[in-house]
Amino acid sequence: MKNLKAYIAQTTGFKADRILSWALSTFGAKNIAIASSFSAEDQALTHMVFRGDGRQSCRVFTLDTGRHFQETYDVWQKSEEAFKVRYEVCFPASVEVAKLISKEGPNLFYASIENRKACCAARKTNPLNKVLATVDAWIVGLRAEQAVTRSTLGPVEWDEVHGIYRISPLYNWTEEQVFTYVHENAVPISKLHERGFRSIGCAPCTRAIGPNDDVRAGRWWWEEPEHKECGLHDRPKRT
Repeated sequence: MKNLKAYIAQTTGFKADRILSWALSTFGAKNIAIASSFSAEDQALTHMVFRGDGRQSCRVFTLDTGRHFQETYDVWQKSEEAFKVRYEVCFPASVEVAKLISKEGPNLFYASIENRKACCAARKTNPLNKVLATVDAWIVGLRAEQAVTRSTLGPVEWDEVHGIYRISPLYNWTEEQVFTYVHENAVPISKLHERGFRSIGCAPCTRAIGPNDDVRAGRWWWEEPEHKECGLHDRPKRT
């Protein structure tokens, strides 16, 4: 963590593609990875890294929770073809998921925040921990305007949970900028976006929303906004 302030200073004012280039050169392609949920943001970042004949090498992984929309798998397939890359796939431990469902039922996440977070832990956080233990930094598609839990987001932060750096090249982008980028560059995105899904997660926990709603209003819509994180992106302390 000793380099955090220096890294923040180095990236202040950088545009997204320059933040990516800085991150790859600073940490090295084998020691950094893009975390992709196939959101429009993650698709934009993956395109920035793998576009063109002189594509930079970088690890890219996804979490297959077992509860994705079919449209998510469709854009996954299209992405591998478009970017000419195979995603590293992280699966939940079947024993852990089976134990949870046997105790609480298949729709446990609707019953309480505790149950929902337990499901997220089994299907997302625990598999994520395994892959992040193999890198020094990870690249994510977080944006400050997405939610109240992300309003103080910066380009480089220390992930206290995993003990690595978290890079958010799109931290100051608007939703409009994201979709302008993916459309202008013909980047594959989920067809769910055309049906009002502005943030896409697991099928039982995501629904379409209106254009004037908060970007993440369709995620865990039965919970208050300050609880709407699954544990993947717990906010670090700023120093």
